[in-house]
Amino acid sequence: MSIEKSIVVRYYNKNKKFEILIDPDTALNFRRGKQIDIRTALAYPAIYRDIRKAEVVNREELQQVFGTSDVFKVAEEILKRGEIQITTEQKRKMIEERKKQIAEIISKRAVDPRSNLPHPPARIMNAMEQVGVNVDPFLDAELQVDKVIKEIRSVLPLSTGKVLIEIRLPANFTNIYSQIKNICEIKKEEWLNDGTLVLNIEVLAGSQTELFSKISSLTKGNFQSRIISKTEL
Repeated sequence: MSIEKSIVVRYYNKNKKFEILIDPDTALNFRRGKQIDIRTALAYPAIYRDIRKAEVVNREELQQVFGTSDVFKVAEEILKRGEIQITTEQKRKMIEERKKQIAEIISKRAVDPRSNLPHPPARIMNAMEQVGVNVDPFLDAELQVDKVIKEIRSVLPLSTGKVLIEIRLPANFTNIYSQIKNICEIKKEEWLNDGTLVLNIEVLAGSQTELFSKISSLTKGNFQSRIISKTEL
């Protein structure tokens, strides 16, 4: 974990201060009850009295206060009970990163109804800036997508939902079935007498172009497709 992207978690026990440097997303995931690897999440495998002064707490004191001298077990205890500290610059960077994540998700989930093509993430970012979207750096990007879509629809046409697509693969390309299954959800499959494989595939509206591009690459363009239905979310 790089130092530049790390945040400080501070914990007081028996009137003594303890600090760790950790990856912000890992810290938040831990607080949400998710499993993490504390060993890779820490910027340094050390417990500090004061990170700014690089003052490290010795193992004897850790044993006295926490009942263990294991740095990683102590770090988990600090992460569980301590306060997350971030600077203004760190918060700004975290917000910017969260906006990018949200824009990427929207680009895959929604399309421009005028062209039926996904909006590039940069265009979505501009719309977010234009309407002054407030993003919570501590809240998962996925949980903020619906709110952001509602806010930017006033300046950016968006059609969200899923699309059911029929794909027809000629007999000499049916061996790519397993690869297609790995990249999308197959709702129905049918083998015709001539060896043609017909697949009904459901994807997010914004993922159509990516899907067609991948199948085209696998079949060298030898496939047929049509949209069966669209479902708004």
